[in-house]
Amino acid sequence: MFLIFLQQISKSGQIMAKYNITPPKQKNAAYRSLVNPQLMDVLKEKILKVILLDKKYADPNYSAKQLASDLGTNTRYISAVISVKFHMNYTSFVNKFRIEEAMAIMNDKRYLSLNMQDISAMVGFANRQSFYAAFYKVNGTTPLKYRRMLLSGMS
Repeated sequence: MFLIFLQQISKSGQIMAKYNITPPKQKNAAYRSLVNPQLMDVLKEKILKVILLDKKYADPNYSAKQLASDLGTNTRYISAVISVKFHMNYTSFVNKFRIEEAMAIMNDKRYLSLNMQDISAMVGFANRQSFYAAFYKVNGTTPLKYRRMLLSGMS
């Protein structure tokens, strides 16, 4: 009965309760406006280099605290820069790159034998549930449905 309810929610276009996804809340933290705009631009570039180019997003244990330490700053500055420059929080920011990488893996025929658990681990998720929730939040579908859609197009 509960599964039918979830399927009905899914088909009606609403956010699936199964993945516990809630809309983000807008907060106006005072420290965001206290960060010097030039410093914010410098930190933005450094954050992108470490997270994206150095692929720290693939490390499930890499935290905002570790990023701040690596950049010689504090977590409030990291949080402020990601919030102002990328309009999301640290977790969503990192998950965005993880999901993009997962989608690239699913699009690559060399990785057809990998299951979702393998892909989840490759891109830095600590568990399959957080992978599914983040994937659904970004794409509006599950990773498995996304892969099936890709496979039907590859034939």
